[in-house]
Amino acid sequence: MPSSVPRPAETDLYPAVKAFLEGQGYAVKSEVRGCDVVALRGDGPPVIVELKLTFSLTLLLQGIARLSLTDRVYLAVSRPRGRRARGVSVYRRDVRDLCRRVGLGLMTVAPGHTAAAVEVVADPTPYRPRRRAKELTRLLGEHARRAGDPNRGGVTRTPIVTAYRQEALRCAMLIQRGGRADIKMLRETGVVPNVSKILQRDVYGWFRRLQRATYALTDRAEHDIDRFAAAGTLPELGAGLP
Repeated sequence: MPSSVPRPAETDLYPAVKAFLEGQGYAVKSEVRGCDVVALRGDGPPVIVELKLTFSLTLLLQGIARLSLTDRVYLAVSRPRGRRARGVSVYRRDVRDLCRRVGLGLMTVAPGHTAAAVEVVADPTPYRPRRRAKELTRLLGEHARRAGDPNRGGVTRTPIVTAYRQEALRCAMLIQRGGRADIKMLRETGVVPNVSKILQRDVYGWFRRLQRATYALTDRAEHDIDRFAAAGTLPELGAGLP
């Protein structure tokens, strides 16, 4: 049987938004020259609210367009049940950060007609992301240590060849040559500076300890070396090695 419950509409959000703004002393009117909600209070700048049931690129672009009229622009969407929703959830940090970056406010509206149904998730204030010095240091360090440019930008479903993976591959390639190798020999090649850490951590499951400080390769290592070779992403071992 068809459901008797009517589907929600954007207009269902308006009564609660209106009550919320009027509770703060604003005179509120809807559909003013293309704007869903316009609120005025004294000589202050107008507040514009654009209504949509869900957060979307269309809503975001609509809000950005309203910034040519005022800095006080909010996007209002229907509140996801249990703070979860299919697709994009307005409670995701990256969604909030996106709104802040472009100077938009964000609010959710629960079913109801009272101001209590409105929750302000972000206010439209000037935003400058805090610099993450440690992350920047890691970024620059990875760029400097990685040999060449072994990855294709935007790649998915393929392991990223990092500087660490390159060093682990060099280690595996050296062991493969003789079937086994000890840490001293690997260190003396000069191409695996972190050989002890790489062998002990064995992040990729490539190394099999035979005896103290002596290692061979696992079947997985042989398979992965062939896979990276086929992709043309094996690192060079250096000019001093054949």
